Amino acid sequence: VNTAVILSNVVYKKDIRTQGSGNAGMTNMNRVYGKKAALFTFLGDFCKGIIAVFLGKLILGLAGFDSSYGACIAGALAVIGHNWPVYFGFKGGKGVLTSFSVLIVVVPIPTLIVFSLFIFLVAITKYVSLGSMVSAASLPVIVFFVGDYLLSVSGLSPVFCLCVFVAALIIIRHRANIKRLI
Repeated sequence: VNTAVILSNVVYKKDIRTQGSGNAGMTNMNRVYGKKAALFTFLGDFCKGIIAVFLGKLILGLAGFDSSYGACIAGALAVIGHNWPVYFGFKGGKGVLTSFSVLIVVVPIPTLIVFSLFIFLVAITKYVSLGSMVSAASLPVIVFFVGDYLLSVSGLSPVFCLCVFVAALIIIRHRANIKRLI
């Protein structure tokens, strides 16, 4: 489910993916339809990630598995679903906000550190994409040094793997922005 696509089609009778940057995310909703549309997009995409993480924890926890695996798997799938939504022709957003909501539940302290970096970079450069990419790239590094997220009994922890996956996905999804920024 992609909040921007639903909201733009239902409320504004136009597909956000055909307007502005063509991205189905909060930043493009803000540019095209304003702060109110961006706020509702924020709420939908933010809640989507949190709900997915808690459901994943619950389901795998009830099945007798380590609930962190459920949180990480469901979180990764929420981001994948946002980026490539089945119901909307596999054309979605870049997954930054949904990734943030997943990570704020799974690794709160490193995520808040990365969020601070994001705010700083956007305030200085005015480029949300640059802040997103640099913050995403710094996440696995910060997770490596902060907390006990690197290793589990069976090797690399699912939390660290999720952080690397999300960081790589955000950077890959921003490849067109990288070309424009250069």
